[in-house]
Amino acid sequence: MNAVLAVKQYVSKMIEDSGPGMKVLLMDRETPGAVSMVYTQSEILQKEVYLFERIDSPGREPMKHLKAVCFLRPTKENVDYLIQELRRPKYSIYYIYFSNVISKSDIKALAEADEQEVVAEIQEFYGDYIAVNPHVFSLNLLGCCQGRSWDPAQLSRTTQGLTALLLSLKKCPMIRYQLSSEPAKRLAECVKQVITKEYELFDFRRTEVPPLLLILDRSDDAITPLLNQWTYQAMVHELLGINNNRVDLSRVPGISKDLREVVLSAENDEFYANNMYLNFAEIGSNIKNLMEDFQKRKPKEQQKLESIADMKAFVENYPQFKKMSGTVSKHVTVVGELSRLVGERNLLEVSEVEQELACHNDHSSALQNVRRLLQNPKVTELDAARLVMLYALHYERHSSNSLPGLMADLKNRGVSERYRKLVSAVVEYGGKRVRGSDLFSPKDAVAITKQFLKGLKGVENVYTQHQPLLQETLDQLIKGKLKDSQYPYLGPNTLRDRPQDIIVFIIGGATYEEALTVYNLNRTNPGVRVVLGGTTIHNTRSFLEEVTASGFRGRSTESSHAAPRPSSRR
Repeated sequence: MNAVLAVKQYVSKMIEDSGPGMKVLLMDRETPGAVSMVYTQSEILQKEVYLFERIDSPGREPMKHLKAVCFLRPTKENVDYLIQELRRPKYSIYYIYFSNVISKSDIKALAEADEQEVVAEIQEFYGDYIAVNPHVFSLNLLGCCQGRSWDPAQLSRTTQGLTALLLSLKKCPMIRYQLSSEPAKRLAECVKQVITKEYELFDFRRTEVPPLLLILDRSDDAITPLLNQWTYQAMVHELLGINNNRVDLSRVPGISKDLREVVLSAENDEFYANNMYLNFAEIGSNIKNLMEDFQKRKPKEQQKLESIADMKAFVENYPQFKKMSGTVSKHVTVVGELSRLVGERNLLEVSEVEQELACHNDHSSALQNVRRLLQNPKVTELDAARLVMLYALHYERHSSNSLPGLMADLKNRGVSERYRKLVSAVVEYGGKRVRGSDLFSPKDAVAITKQFLKGLKGVENVYTQHQPLLQETLDQLIKGKLKDSQYPYLGPNTLRDRPQDIIVFIIGGATYEEALTVYNLNRTNPGVRVVLGGTTIHNTRSFLEEVTASGFRGRSTESSHAAPRPSSRR
């Protein structure tokens, strides 16, 4: 189960099936994102694709010497654009690929528009999602629900994206969902409807143990997306933001022009592939090794250009040398900026207290530490609010809850009303009343021992003690112990055997910390394959946008200490 490979094979097949000759790749608003995650522009150029165009861009020049390879989502808007295109074709011949199921009526309309018979073929290639890592996918959707109910357009798009993933991985799964979440049940039903309606498409070779789709809700674990991260990929997303593998460095002090935006892709960056799941301390020493290796090669390249053979060797090695030079300068810049932000924002200390709030149950120590950090001028507005959010979520019903005092502290240090209101919004979104699982208290003696041992591992692990709720959920699922009463099956059938192929989807967004959890589970459980998806991939900022976009705006901070009002929607 490899999401990147699935989309990559679709793109390769599209381009190769159109045969030799110069081509234009005609896409829509969304499909370039899916393609750019699996292929670089230079790789596609090598396949005779010389032009990338958007079907909705006006005034495209006719170029009859080019073949058009169209990769489009099967929306009404795109079908209309395509009908106009076929009535006045700009290219010699059209190979049309839809990223999802297209209706018979739309195909009929296209056939009627193709009076000049320029369409060579129409096919469905199910690359209707963003393949982030081999085991991670996203739909790049923010604010998918309104309150505790789906936004209808987002529900439709999510159903399409999730069923496309299943088709691309050739899985017809049994479905389980989180009972405490109405949106999870609704999405499960919609996916089931598509599987039933398109049963011929889902008629894959039966495996002994059927695959399993597990649908979860972000509101069950609002802690994970609020924590600072310390592994490379997660840290870059938290502090700089990763958008379709691209990182915007334009705000880095003194940045050179060619490094204002960099691409971090494990597919074609060996250093990133080897380091994305490592801790920040290890990355520092690996960068140093990369630099030293580069320095060793550098003089050799420049020393002996005495003979024609030397020059020839230099020219042959130059692309590789240049690529390495690009890799070195990119990662040195990214790691340097992460390091600067860690120091400037006092993140080591902030993160230590965050981990204490997430993993331990010592109220007085936690309160004291949060208060201390709120007095520190280096701590940013976001980090100050985030600490109070974590406190509010953990100690929401504690007998000595001191949230009103902390809210006053935020106000006194000049934290904006927007962030102060978000504290109660986050509790409305993911507080105790909403959660189907217990996030904080260890379940049994074994869990308490595990937590104690984790604490004994020492200082080097103080920043990565937290395990997302997903870790425990998947652990129970793999062992066959996940309770049907909390995660029921949709339909009468249940799975007697332990699942082997598991697709987990989180409504409201997944995180790179959860991606790391899945990566480690795949590594340590031979025979089990897990793929993680979400409506988006969050960092703290996007998660807070999700909370706001879902309609949780929080109460005026003056009354923020009031008890949460019961919600009419549940």
